[in-house]
Amino acid sequence: MDAETRKHKIREHLEALQALEVQDAANDSPPAWPPRDYYLLWHVVVGMTLGTLGAMVSLLANGLAAPLFGKRALELVRVYLTFPMGARALELDDGTVLFVGCVLYLVTGALYGILIHLLLSTRFTGASMGRRLAIATAIGLGLWIVNFYLVLSWLQPLLLGGNWIVRLVPPWVGALTHLVFTWTVAAAEGWGRFESNGKASLPRTITG
Repeated sequence: MDAETRKHKIREHLEALQALEVQDAANDSPPAWPPRDYYLLWHVVVGMTLGTLGAMVSLLANGLAAPLFGKRALELVRVYLTFPMGARALELDDGTVLFVGCVLYLVTGALYGILIHLLLSTRFTGASMGRRLAIATAIGLGLWIVNFYLVLSWLQPLLLGGNWIVRLVPPWVGALTHLVFTWTVAAAEGWGRFESNGKASLPRTITG
């Protein structure tokens, strides 16, 4: 093999090695940041946060309004606790149990918040505030009907022998409780957007 042929083969091997190094570097590089596609984990966390916020506002509004109608501040929590505890939940004065009931209320709100935020951030990302509130109204009323009349109306009597939630929560209270929750999530939903710069931003419909 002459010198020129050896040099040519050496160059070929060197070029092949360089190509392999470039390929390995590309494979070992960390994922691009910020994500260019829909950042699901971000929106799940935001949905949990917004759902918890909505549940807090809903529970606070109910707690402040209940005494105006001759009810105890946490009467709604007591009624909801009849699902696991039965009629004895209505006479609860144990602060620890009521606290657990409030936590369960917030956890339920967080789970619903994920679903609502994912829907709004994927299907209605460019919607105006008015349209988001209209969608939230439909979702809130839908959740109320499904929760109360399609699930609890038969499930609680089946499991516990009583229908306390549907019977003791007036329809307008149940509807408004759900609406305050979904309205809060929809109103704050714009602050949970994720842009390509990795920052949460206000929607154009708010900032103009």
